[in-house]
Amino acid sequence: MAAALRAFFRYAGMKGWCDSTWAGAIRGPRLFADEGLPMGPSWAEVKTLLTSLDANHPRDIRDRAIVILFALYGFRASEVAGIRLEDLDWELDQIHIVRGKRGSPCTYPLLPVAGNAIVRYVHRVRPKCVFREVFLTLLHPTRPLSRKALYSVISKRLLNLGVQTRHHGPHSLRHACATRLAAQGLPLKQIGDYLGHRSTAATRIYAKVDLAQLREVAAFDLGGLL
Repeated sequence: MAAALRAFFRYAGMKGWCDSTWAGAIRGPRLFADEGLPMGPSWAEVKTLLTSLDANHPRDIRDRAIVILFALYGFRASEVAGIRLEDLDWELDQIHIVRGKRGSPCTYPLLPVAGNAIVRYVHRVRPKCVFREVFLTLLHPTRPLSRKALYSVISKRLLNLGVQTRHHGPHSLRHACATRLAAQGLPLKQIGDYLGHRSTAATRIYAKVDLAQLREVAAFDLGGLL
């Protein structure tokens, strides 16, 4: 906003509508790195989202599997969109994905809640077609769900529930996943590896929401240093 105002008053000064020095007097607020908190729903709201899905409605059956992958694994939209049938190893209970930013293959345990949701969708809802992507549109013409379509799936459902969060897309569930892992006491390095972060700088923001460890830091005995 400060930049827009400076641009306007710089133009206004050129036109003679105001003093030409006004633009230079506008200063924006100082922003610090990692100043904000992660933006996503609480885990209680994630559970409310899951319970709001009708167990017998085809669209809800599909969307339940999608929500679980975003919230439980913290996958990115591009990663969920790219999951193919052959990426699901039912014998070893594993799911294989290619991390969006690293571009490297990763393997995760296929937890029962996720596996059961995917199986139910594939057997009862997923259209029979030549596409190998797991998640498809339910209406003709059948095609794989794009990242934009996955955003719409999550955004509409969070908005319908009245969830108060700055962002309502799949990335908000990724934040919810990371925040939950931090609250459970997992080291930031492990959280970063789990989410596919390329550096710890992307993960350290979640230290702010780990209140238990922050209290330990605040209560640290400095002895005679003070």
